[in-house]
Amino acid sequence: MRAWLQNYNTLRNQILAVCLLVMALVLCFVGLVTYNRVSVLITNNAERQLQQTAIEAVGRLETLYRQVDMLSSQVMTTTEVQQLLMQEAKGQPSSLKQRQSLMQSVSTFQVYSDGIHAFDLYTKDYRSLFPLDETTLLTRVGPDPVRLADEAKGRLVWIGDDPRDPSYFLAVRQVRLMDRWFDHGGYLLMRINRGYFDLGGDDTDGRREYMMLYDQKGGLISSNYSAASVKLQADAQQKLTIGGESYIQVRQTSGLTDWQLVILSPVSSLTEGINVLRTAIVVSGVVGFLICLICSFFLSAMITRPILRLIKTMRGARLGELRPTPEMQSTVELNELTKTYNQLVGHMNDLIQVIYEKELVRSRTELKALQAQINPHFLYNTLEALYWALQEKDEEELADLVVAMSELFRYTIGSESQSEWVTVKDELEHIERYMQMMKLRFGDQLAWHIDAPSECLAVRIPKLLIQPLVENAILHGVGNKKGHGAVSLVIQRIGDGDRWLVQVKDDGPGMEQQMVHDLMRSLATGGLTTGKGSGLALANVNKRLQLYYKDEALEGLQITSALGEGTIAQFEIPGGT
Repeated sequence: MRAWLQNYNTLRNQILAVCLLVMALVLCFVGLVTYNRVSVLITNNAERQLQQTAIEAVGRLETLYRQVDMLSSQVMTTTEVQQLLMQEAKGQPSSLKQRQSLMQSVSTFQVYSDGIHAFDLYTKDYRSLFPLDETTLLTRVGPDPVRLADEAKGRLVWIGDDPRDPSYFLAVRQVRLMDRWFDHGGYLLMRINRGYFDLGGDDTDGRREYMMLYDQKGGLISSNYSAASVKLQADAQQKLTIGGESYIQVRQTSGLTDWQLVILSPVSSLTEGINVLRTAIVVSGVVGFLICLICSFFLSAMITRPILRLIKTMRGARLGELRPTPEMQSTVELNELTKTYNQLVGHMNDLIQVIYEKELVRSRTELKALQAQINPHFLYNTLEALYWALQEKDEEELADLVVAMSELFRYTIGSESQSEWVTVKDELEHIERYMQMMKLRFGDQLAWHIDAPSECLAVRIPKLLIQPLVENAILHGVGNKKGHGAVSLVIQRIGDGDRWLVQVKDDGPGMEQQMVHDLMRSLATGGLTTGKGSGLALANVNKRLQLYYKDEALEGLQITSALGEGTIAQFEIPGGT
């Protein structure tokens, strides 16, 4: 899977993917913001329209209520009603004929409104004048409506459902006597048809908008969704769920009657425009994405075409064909890349030519070196002939020196087949032969001591790493001292670790501290090249330690000396080398 993805992890695909991702994010962000803002705007407009509908509906209901109030006011101010109640107030009971005549006169007002079914008139002491029965007002409506009518002092008081017949509503008002300083004269009770405040239609006529009208006590006056009216009255949330569908609830209270109109409208009908908007945004987003895809495809191809041409040229270089790529008009970065590659190709071609010429020179040099190999063999053969000549003359000591010299040359010069690394044992044997040669020069003036435990003899070190220090100790230590001199070579383990300390000490005249300081500083900077060859030998040893043991945490070449006490040269080597 990863290998498959790696094949498509190209610069062109990355540019294409980034462009598409950015455009998708931008389109999604703009689409969401636009959708949210416009949907909120549409919803708010729909709610405002719904609220305006509620206000207009309440206005129509108040008009109907005013008609009832006006008609009842006309009835109670008629001459017949005023005279009959005045007569009752004076303590003169009305006759049956007067009551029948008054009932016929009042009934004529019912033709002015199709909502009022009947008017009932009661005296101040709650007796019925008409209808012609003995039912008192208290028995008819109860004490609370009567008390409210008394407190209203002539204003219309809504009672609600008729206890006798639920198909009617009741309203009552106190009749004031105009000829008696508007004193309390009786009560006018109205029976109103229940359909008078009809809101229009019901929940089965296909309408999806429902209205409920409640009086000031919470009683239902009219509704086209009566099944949910009781529950909705106690629920004042803006949004409701009925039958699995969400509705927006708008409430409007009448300032005249204190009635409350509740309108429920489905959210789906209010947000039909939002669905159209969502579809338009999605279609626009898809079209924009496709346009971006096409533009990004050509843009990425235009950007990567010079890079692909350069890659093709570089692939040819793997086959040994180093040729420059033609420059094209492109971006500054790609032009600089092409220019740099062409310069690199030019330099590499020059280097190839130089290397080719150097190889020719090296081949000639190797040929000369092969021819020069005859010289060491000639030297070895000459020394061997000298050895046998001394043996024939019984010059054993000189013969041994010749053998030592021959071995010294063999170890020092070596051959290409011999390794650059030797064991400590080989190095010590070489030093021993060198000491014998120096013994010939210094005689009894030179003494030496080598102390190396057997555990270190198998440790491998670079060839001729210790011998230059011994040579330096003899030449500049013993050689500059009057009388006998001694050189000691000690190899000892450092603690319990896997490192060894190699120490070469002489008892020569020593050096001043300033000279030691200058010597160590020269070793550190690599500037030590003088001093009768001694500086060169020390610099060579120090440089080889740094090269061969650069990855080891070892102490390099250290020189300590004091006037009259000799000189010590020491360094560390790893035990597992």
